[in-house]
Order: sequence, then structure tokens, then C-alpha cells
Amino acid sequence: MVPLRIALLQGPAGVPPSRQEGLAALETAARNAAAGGARLLVAPELFLSGYATDPAGRAEPADGPGARAVAGIAADHGLSIAYGYPERDGNDVYNAVQLITPYGYPLANYRKTHLFGDFERKFFTPGDTAVVQADVDGVRVGILICYDVEFPELVRAHARAGTELLLVPTALMRPYEFVARTLVPARAYESQLYVAYANRVGVEGDYDFAGLSCLAAPDGTVRARAGHDGEDLVLTDVDPARIAAARRDNTYLADLRPELYG
Repeated sequence: MVPLRIALLQGPAGVPPSRQEGLAALETAARNAAAGGARLLVAPELFLSGYATDPAGRAEPADGPGARAVAGIAADHGLSIAYGYPERDGNDVYNAVQLITPYGYPLANYRKTHLFGDFERKFFTPGDTAVVQADVDGVRVGILICYDVEFPELVRAHARAGTELLLVPTALMRPYEFVARTLVPARAYESQLYVAYANRVGVEGDYDFAGLSCLAAPDGTVRARAGHDGEDLVLTDVDPARIAAARRDNTYLADLRPELYG
């Protein structure tokens, strides 16, 4: 298979003054990603709203005006876009990520299942679906959000369900840089899949986001990484052949005995 070129948007901290300003930043990233040959752009957790804000005031349905605007950007630049936003569904607000196709229609929507800290538990309802997947240019893509990837059971569930590229929009804060540096590559290695980790960077409210966005490969190597102190757009390739090689050389998945684990 032909490798899938992806772009990781390491976005700035700060609450966008308006949805239009957040969308303008996404449009610029999409234009640059497409110019670099990317077929998929991954933006951070809660990209459209900002993280340190009252999500309820900026929440909207999965088919709301923000989604329609992102669909237009995806169609204009001919690439898929995964972006974080606060999703309203009735009285509930979810920390969500939506994946939009290059044709401008929604392909998948995931709601964060493991909420981090008092702030998230105050504002969000946890999702109840562990594995959400879609196909992007022949690559089986799954979605988790930030803290979710720190639970090996979730990543392994994706691997067993056939996920080849796990998208993880995140808002990783200092002093937890070890998650990006050590834990994310370990997750990729132990489940033999790619992990695309797209973080925020800079100070927002009480939070100092750590950057270090990366693509970790199924052999545990980091194929590309952003720095810890600035905005970035990281272009890198997901090669399905590496997945087959990793699963041949490392037999974790073949040797699993799930009947023992409950």
C-alpha cells in the first residue's frame, strides 16, 4: 500500500475570541498540509473552542455550524480533518473529536471516555463507546482523546479491532511530558499500530501545554516530533508495511490470551 501522509497541527493555547478565528487557523493549517501532500490533518483536543473555558457556552451539535465550516475547509483543500470540539447532545456536553472526509461529510465522531481531572468531570459527560473507527485512503483509523491513550486496555481494544492508525488529539500539560516522550511510543509498540498525537502548546488559563506532538510507529520509534515551545505543523508518513513488519517481529497480538484477563 502507498503510505498515507498526515499532518499534525500543534496548535496554540488560548481561547479563540470567536469560532471564525479558530476556523481561520484551521484553514491555514489545511492549506499548508495539502500543499505538503497530506491527506489527513489532525488538530488538538477542543481545538475549536479552546480548552480552559466553559465548554457549555461553545458547545454545538455534531452537525452544527462548526462542523459545516470544517467540512468546507476539508472539501476546499481535498483532505480529511480530525478536530476536537465540545459536542452538545440534549442536556449533555461531550469532549469530542470529529473526522470529516475530503468530500465534506462526517466520517466518525468519538466522545472522550476517560475524563481527566475535576475540570473535565465538571463540564463533560463521559462517552460510552470505546472503539470508533473509519477508513482514510485505505488505512483503518481509530480515535481516542488525550487521557484515553494512557489506558493500555483502550489501545489494545483498537489493535484487536484492526486499527492501524490511532488519532489522539490531546491537551497534554506540564509536568506530564513523559506521556508524549515515553508512554505514547510504548503504546504504539505494545499494540503494533501508529499513534498520531497532536497537542496544544503554550499557556492557557492555569494550564501550560507541553507540545511534543508526534507520530509513534508500531516498532516503538518516533517518526516525527514537534518541539515543546512553539506552534508547528508536522508532516509525516504512515506506512502500512511497517505495521505488518512490526507484527511479524513482535508477536504480542498473536500471543494474547484474553480469556485470562477478564
